[in-house]
Amino acid sequence: MNPISDFRSDTVTKPTSEMRRAMAEAEVGDDVLGDDLTVQKLESLAADTLGKKAALYVPSGTMGNSIAIKAWTRELDEVIIEARSHIYNMESTHMTFISRVSPRVLTSHRGAMDPGEVENNIKKPSVHLPRTSLICIENTHNNWGGAVIPLENMRSIKAIAEKHGIHVHLDGARLFNASVASGVPVKEYARMSDSVMFCLSKGLSAPIGSILAGPQDFIDLGRRIRKALGGGMRQVGVIAAPGILALQNMVSRLKEDHMRAKKLALAIHKMPGIQLNPEFVETDIIIFGFEHSDLAVPDLLNRLKQKGILALSVPQGVRMVTNRGIDDNDIERTINAFNNILHS
Repeated sequence: MNPISDFRSDTVTKPTSEMRRAMAEAEVGDDVLGDDLTVQKLESLAADTLGKKAALYVPSGTMGNSIAIKAWTRELDEVIIEARSHIYNMESTHMTFISRVSPRVLTSHRGAMDPGEVENNIKKPSVHLPRTSLICIENTHNNWGGAVIPLENMRSIKAIAEKHGIHVHLDGARLFNASVASGVPVKEYARMSDSVMFCLSKGLSAPIGSILAGPQDFIDLGRRIRKALGGGMRQVGVIAAPGILALQNMVSRLKEDHMRAKKLALAIHKMPGIQLNPEFVETDIIIFGFEHSDLAVPDLLNRLKQKGILALSVPQGVRMVTNRGIDDNDIERTINAFNNILHS
């Protein structure tokens, strides 16, 4: 069988052998009844890692973000959110469907919203206007190619939120990527928000699950909302156990994914049809435009697939994400594939 290099997402990572053993040996109990000690250990570790009072294990990042928005808002409110954000574009409109709030969409510089524009869009409620009750930030920013949002930008927005008595939620699905790339501790990023969601099932290699963290009363309410959304799980320690190992062992390895993404970007950015600035590849995501006289994006993806290279099309062109399954040999094979396709 020919080898496959899968760049579609960091969600395609597989659990390590150590994680699989931990799943088999996990101490379990009914988590809805508060009896699963493995889940409790994971939630305690996650809260401590982020510097938050409490944490909640949820099946997915989308559910974590859904719970946070529902907990911080009430119907008829408005939420300030960045135009390309995952919550707004890729989470099945849960803001309007579940929380029944309106998004106030702002443009940005590579995911970093202008604090002055954020403040100008905060509204006090009236018969005509909604109340602004929440600001959402995404770090790293998926659709801006894994961009790291600067800590100072987040600090400025948090100060504005506190000035106006509203909350900040951080969609930190890849927050540990941001920390590894920037050198800023995750606790510092987490301090700039009232609640944080991060994913265990992306570059950290756990098979399932995300964490929502924040104040104790927020998490208590979040646990109720999770149950209402169908996210209450029973002997869930068997899938929470890899999350503990993900936090303990996998964070430092994210640097390898970043290095390979940069290596690939530097190798392909001058090839025919590719529109890419390698300086913008900060973490594990590469997004490039593609305009070629002989190939459309679907043709390029199909030709790559024929050579065992999997990638995805996105509105900006093509997205490729390095992950635990990608090594230096995959990078070399992929560079050779691009050379063969685009220079033939």
